[in-house]
Amino acid sequence: MTDQFENRTALVTGATSGIGRATVLRLLAGGAKVVATGRRTDRLDALEKEAGTDRLKTAQLDMMDLDAVDGFPATLSEDWQPDILINNAGLALGLSGAAEAELSHWDQMIATNVTGLVHLTRGFLPRLKSLPRADVINISSVAGSYPYPGGNAYGATKAFVTQFSLNLRADLLGAKVRVTSVEPGMTDTEFSLVRFEGDKGKADKVYEGADSMTGDDIARVITDVLALPAHINVNRIELMPVDQAFGPFAVHREG
Repeated sequence: MTDQFENRTALVTGATSGIGRATVLRLLAGGAKVVATGRRTDRLDALEKEAGTDRLKTAQLDMMDLDAVDGFPATLSEDWQPDILINNAGLALGLSGAAEAELSHWDQMIATNVTGLVHLTRGFLPRLKSLPRADVINISSVAGSYPYPGGNAYGATKAFVTQFSLNLRADLLGAKVRVTSVEPGMTDTEFSLVRFEGDKGKADKVYEGADSMTGDDIARVITDVLALPAHINVNRIELMPVDQAFGPFAVHREG
């Protein structure tokens, strides 16, 4: 349907690539107005050109800049205030063990995946809570539930996102705000390219030989959740490609 999100306005963070970008395009195709944010203005300009509609508004926003994040809701006019908030911006950096990991990587992941997300959410919550219908969708990860070597701080940030989502739902009982934690597994986007700081060889090996999910696959799930009847709340949705599953317990044995 081309009008399933008509009369709705969504804010999507991290909209310059991957899941965020695909979600923007699907929401626009469904008739929504969309505010798309990201750090890279050239990517935002390209998204505007591709979308070719006045129902898209883009804005440069670095989730680590808390002054900008805290002030962002006030920069939107009344007709661009969202009733759908999609907290997609996030990243992983490095795959070193905890004793060798760079603290700057941990700091950046926590600042983006956790601190920026909670500040932006808090900024919009009072208005969302007053609406007859609203949605908050937070992009978490299976890494928040299943640890793996080198996942340390990244997995911890995503565990926070999942738990924060569940606690939001508890706090919003009585309001018409749905909250969903979307928790993807292996998804072939720029995720690994960012994690390995531009090393395409390393990034490609993550997905080599596997039929991974795509950013559009996750965007489809997001819009499917949003399209459900307003009285249904999907608390958590975890998804993996068929080619990914859970590993056995690791055991260290002397000798």
